[in-house]
Amino acid sequence: MKPVILPIFVWAAAALCSSCGSAAGTGCAGANAAGEIVATTQTAVARTESGDVAGYAQGNLYIFKGVPYAKAERFMLPQAPDKWEGVRSSRAFGPTCPQAVRGGWQSDEHAFAFDWDDGHPGEDCLRANIWTPGLNDGRKRPVMVWLHGGGYAAGSGQELPSYDGANLARKGDVVVVTLNHRLNVLGFLDLSAFGEKYASSGNAGLLDLVAALRWVNNNIAAFGGDPDNVTIFGQSGGGGKVSTLLATPAAAGLFHKAIVQSGSMLRTMEQKYSRRIGAAVVEELGLRPSQVDRLQTVPHAELLAAGERAVARVKAEAEKEGISTFIFGWAPTVDGDVLPAQPFDPEAPAQSKEIPMMIGTTLHEFTMSTYVPFFRTIKEEQAVEFLRKKYGDRTDEFLAAFRKAYPEYQPKDLVDVDFVFRPGAVEQAQLKVAQQGAPVYMYLFAWESPVMDGMLRSTHCMEIPFVFDNTVRHASMTGGGREAQALADRMSGAWLNFARTGNPNAEGLPAWEAYTPDLGATMYFDNDCRVLHNHDKELLEVVRSFPTRGF
Repeated sequence: MKPVILPIFVWAAAALCSSCGSAAGTGCAGANAAGEIVATTQTAVARTESGDVAGYAQGNLYIFKGVPYAKAERFMLPQAPDKWEGVRSSRAFGPTCPQAVRGGWQSDEHAFAFDWDDGHPGEDCLRANIWTPGLNDGRKRPVMVWLHGGGYAAGSGQELPSYDGANLARKGDVVVVTLNHRLNVLGFLDLSAFGEKYASSGNAGLLDLVAALRWVNNNIAAFGGDPDNVTIFGQSGGGGKVSTLLATPAAAGLFHKAIVQSGSMLRTMEQKYSRRIGAAVVEELGLRPSQVDRLQTVPHAELLAAGERAVARVKAEAEKEGISTFIFGWAPTVDGDVLPAQPFDPEAPAQSKEIPMMIGTTLHEFTMSTYVPFFRTIKEEQAVEFLRKKYGDRTDEFLAAFRKAYPEYQPKDLVDVDFVFRPGAVEQAQLKVAQQGAPVYMYLFAWESPVMDGMLRSTHCMEIPFVFDNTVRHASMTGGGREAQALADRMSGAWLNFARTGNPNAEGLPAWEAYTPDLGATMYFDNDCRVLHNHDKELLEVVRSFPTRGF
């Protein structure tokens, strides 16, 4: 199996209603004072295929939370949600998929910066949240569906303050959707070797995403959105979900543009290993193959613990077979049906040839100095000594290429600049371009947060509050200052324009041409935004000789 690089996983401000209707759900939210909330069964009501839902109006927006888009028994395919009578209150976030306790809470600094909202867990978690400037008004607004990070094991559509869709919806006159789906052992436990009943269990969480997109397609017009102009975008594991949906036949036609943020997932699980994990979970729980149905009632905490032990066991076996991985275990599996082939290996998926893409990373991602204080004040000779442990006799070649790519570097940049996510992002872009279909635009986010003496730098997730125009909403990460807001104006404008037209060029940015391997155009987002052309080509050639390998 060949090694491949695998990372972890404007428009004008929204126009106010020109007049206020009298029917339920057609009132003018903009008639309210900014920030005032109105929650009545006459103010914000939308009709879905399953029944009416009531949200609330705030300022010039309507907001709905926890709307069921599907239902599913454990390990089974998602189904249409049950219909209901009357009006269902949908004003609070629904359950999040049960998951392990977030390790980040053990660090006060990271807990402060990220300010996670882990919600309340429950297996009935197939829920969507919607922010929209208008209801039942016949408008066809672009729809932006956010897929959260956390790999395929953790996270939710509400976990970061950055995910709040209000500012983006208001600024761009778009409909923003975030959602929850099945994760970890609930979403990706491959039991297909135990019979047809479980044929798709290894891709249950992926099929939840398809169900959510189908729900958007069938219902979003009631929320003022255009089902024929849907953009999926996601970061980290969410970028991996975008990458995989591009290659999922059941998702074909359900979205029209795609943005991958720090999550260019070129390959995913092979059934050879996902089935081993499934069998190992059954063994870990002391069950015989004939007793596999008992997994339906095992408490999640017990099931997940068995799953983690099984993943560790099978991963060790895989490593003995020569497989070195960055991510292994809970992820979609190539089963020849739900996912016929690897998403971007050996080529980009043909079904998505005409879907424009944006692909990018942050400059530092999982930056060493953020997590290990020693590296914040490292001297250059110390950094070089550290590099020699990885690059050996090619260290001098690495240093020469690094200095060419980043001539104004600091010594800590030698260990902080990311070489896990960006090589995969560039490879994904090149595969996309090779199709000679819709364009792909590349970016590199390099803005550094001043919070906590700058320890965060441009860390993993740092671009999200800028994309959502939430630098003030998530000030614990960005500082909420003027420079952050100025960059958020430009970046959110680019994402909105891409969602509207497939082209991210926006006011305040230099001309951003589509990516080609020859020119390597990459928008460099910082206080001074500029377009770089193959600035790190030689550097990446060195780095690729020491790859993080996929499955």
